[in-house]
Amino acid sequence: MYSTSTITVSDILRNKGHGYLGMPPGATAYAALEAMAAHDVGAVLVLDEGNLVGVFSERDYARKVILKGRSSRSTTVGELMSAPPICASPEITLKDCMVLMTNNHIRHLPVLDKGTLAGIVSIGDVVGAIIRSQEATIHQLENYISGDDYPARIAVAR
Repeated sequence: MYSTSTITVSDILRNKGHGYLGMPPGATAYAALEAMAAHDVGAVLVLDEGNLVGVFSERDYARKVILKGRSSRSTTVGELMSAPPICASPEITLKDCMVLMTNNHIRHLPVLDKGTLAGIVSIGDVVGAIIRSQEATIHQLENYISGDDYPARIAVAR
């Protein structure tokens, strides 16, 4: 059985994939929102010459553009991004990932593997992993209770 203390961020990325959407800090918020909508994601990683420098999310947009009366066509993601980015390593457990996201009030967590960007995990990915883990546990328990995993064996006397 799997639990939140045995599933790792690496396991989530293995199922989800290692892809991510990145933008340079000079890209406009409008361009980032267009890309996010086209790829159906809630955040982009802000990359400066290949280095992760921040995360720009829908939440950043709502709080730093709309509520402050700024223009999304002239404001850059570099001005709006959450920085420095809070990151995880592939080895941390799902439980530690949830704690990190909850304590920092973030929904998107870049994953760095020895300093190299390995992907991004969202709160939706974490919840999905929890649901799959619980479904597997329930299935195993149902099979144990019903005896499906342990078929009756009849000993034949010789």
